[in-house]
Amino acid sequence: MATFSTTEPPFRFRQGTRPLLISMPHVGTHVPPALAERLTGEARQVPDTDWHLEQLYDFADELGASVLVATHSRYVIDLNRPPDGASLYPGQSVTGLCPVDTFDDTPLYADPKDGPDEAEIAQRREAIWRPYHAKLAEELARLRAAHGMAALWDAHSIRSVLPRFFEGRLPDLNLGTADGASCDPQLAARLLAIGKEATGYGAVLNGRFKGGHITRHFGNPAGGVHAVQLEMTQCSYMQEALPFDYLPAVAAGVKPHVRRMLEAVLAFVEKG
Repeated sequence: MATFSTTEPPFRFRQGTRPLLISMPHVGTHVPPALAERLTGEARQVPDTDWHLEQLYDFADELGASVLVATHSRYVIDLNRPPDGASLYPGQSVTGLCPVDTFDDTPLYADPKDGPDEAEIAQRREAIWRPYHAKLAEELARLRAAHGMAALWDAHSIRSVLPRFFEGRLPDLNLGTADGASCDPQLAARLLAIGKEATGYGAVLNGRFKGGHITRHFGNPAGGVHAVQLEMTQCSYMQEALPFDYLPAVAAGVKPHVRRMLEAVLAFVEKG
C-alpha cells in the first residue's frame, strides 16, 4: 500500500488590501518524488497544468487583491473537486479528485495498480486539499469582516481544443457562476459584456464551464460573497504544447480585458 507525504507547503498566499481574493488552484507543478516514480513519462511533465497564470495576473498586487496559489500538481489532488470526488458534470467525462488519467485520456500511472487507494487519497486530501480550502474560507471571512462583502475569482486556463471535454474550439473567456447561483446576475452580465467587447476573443457565461467546486461552494451572494470562475484558452497567452512557453506579445492582447473584469468585480463589491 502506497503512502503519501510531501515536504512542500500546500499553497503560497499574499494578502491584499481590497475585497478580492484570486484563487489559482491548478497552477501547481510539484509532484513528490516517490509519487513521480509511479507516473508515466508524459505525466511527469504535468501537461494539464494551468501554466503561467501568476504571470498573466501580475497586476493582482497593483489592484490590491489577495492571491492564493496552489503548489502541487492537480495530478496529486485536484483542488477544484469536492472532497468526496463527486462529479461536477454528471454524465460528462471528467477527471477525478486524485486523477488517474490525463486530459487526453491517457493513464497517469505506468502501472494501473499504482493508482491511489482510498487511504492514500485521504492522506493527500488532508495534506493539500483541506489546508487550501481552509485558507480560502479564512481569507473570505476576513475580507467580509473588513469590507462587508467579498469577491472570489477562481482563475483557470485550458487547451482550446480538448475533444474529451468539449466539441470544437472552446471560447477564449469562459465565465462560470454556477448558473447564476454564485454571483449577482448584474455583476455576471457586466463581466460577460466586457468579454463580448474584447475584439478577437470569444466569451460565454455558464457554457461548458460553469465553475468548479470552489466557485459553487464559496459563492454565496446573499451572504456577501460573489464567486466567479474564468476558464481561459491557453492559446490566448501561451503555447498550448511543450514547452508550454508564456508568450508575452500574445498575452498582452488579452490581459487588459481580464484586468477590466477584475476592476468591475471590485467596483461592484466595493459599492456594496
